Order: sequence, then C-alpha cells, then structure tokens
Amino acid sequence: MAIPVGVPGSRVAQFGEEVCSPAACHLRHIDREHGRSLIELATVLAIFGVIAAMSVPLVANAIAYFRVSGDARSISNAIAVVKIRAASSFTQTRLFVDLTGKKHRSELWDKATSHWTTAGGEISLSSGVMFGYAPVTNAPPNSQSTIDQAPKCKDDAGTDIGNTACVIFNSRGVPVDSLGAPTGVDALYVTDGRAIYGVTLSATGMTRSWRTFPATTATWVQQ
Repeated sequence: MAIPVGVPGSRVAQFGEEVCSPAACHLRHIDREHGRSLIELATVLAIFGVIAAMSVPLVANAIAYFRVSGDARSISNAIAVVKIRAASSFTQTRLFVDLTGKKHRSELWDKATSHWTTAGGEISLSSGVMFGYAPVTNAPPNSQSTIDQAPKCKDDAGTDIGNTACVIFNSRGVPVDSLGAPTGVDALYVTDGRAIYGVTLSATGMTRSWRTFPATTATWVQQ
C-alpha cells in the first residue's frame, strides 16, 4: 500500500518514488537531458587537440610565406623609389644592399663632394629571411645568363665593397653598371629556405618578381 509522503511545495510522492522540490526536479531533468559525461568531454578535447596540431604547421607556413614574399615586394618597391630619385635629383642613385647584414638602403651620388650619401633609412629583412638563392643554379627566364646577385657596390674611390650588391640608375632612370654603361642583368634574390624570390631588372628599368622552390634546376614562376 502506498504511503503518502508530504513534501512542501510538491505533489504527494508515491512509495519508492524519488522525492524532490519542483526546482530540484527541474534541474535534475535538465542534467539527464543535457549533461555530458567525462568521456564525452575528453573526446571533444582530443578532437580539438588534433585540429590544433594540424593547424600549427599551416599557420607557420603562411607566416613564413608572408615574410619572404613581403621582403621581395619591399626590394622591388625600393628599386622603383631609387629610379624615381635618380630622375628627380639629376644624379646617379643606387640601392645599396648589405648581403651579410640583411638590409638595404638608398644612396645618392653627391657630384659636389664625389661621395655617396644615404637617402632615407635602412630596411632590414624579416626574421628567418636572407639574401641568397642556393641551391638554384639557373636564373629566371629572359634575365641573367648566370644567376647571381647584382654587382658589388663600390666606395667613393671605386673599390669593391665586400658582401654587397648594388642596383644603380643614372639621372635618366636607366639602370647602369659602376662605370655608367647601361645594363639589364641586375637582380636580387631572397630566401627563407622554403622558397626563393627574385627581383630582376630589365634594361628599361622594369622590375619583375619571381618565385621558385629550392631545387638545382628551378622552375621560376613570375609573380
């Protein structure tokens, strides 16, 4: 025979039936319907861990790509600025590249003092990026016959400066060598070990950007 049990604020419970207030019963009902076990939570966390592990290399590669490609664009823009400065200043202007220091700057030839003067600040390459093109052995198409950085810069006396490369423009904005003769084989290359970017310069002063993966015989793709 069922024995009525009175619970304030609740219906009369039958024998053997769990007794709870309306609020407590409601919460327990929610727990039964929407609760998650420890195993379920661990499974979800494990899935998140796998996704995160897969995402880290992709993010790292994307960051590296933006760094080296950004440096290549920076060099191309710097060459364009040097060309404009040469024409506006009516004197030779060059992009002075410190290959070891991994930075570059613009310089103007001061005719009055026969001295190269710095125009603007230095720009450094991103972390992990350097000037180079190893192990590639072939230059981009219709550029250099042999792949190499632009010729070495010279000091005021005309002596080569080690570990440097220079792209020079005359007062008409035409690329020239250190003797003032027109040239169209200058180039600068940067790499982060994953990819190699090249910026080549034609005899008209037009720049082209290229990309390839490290390989002895490279397949250059214009950017």
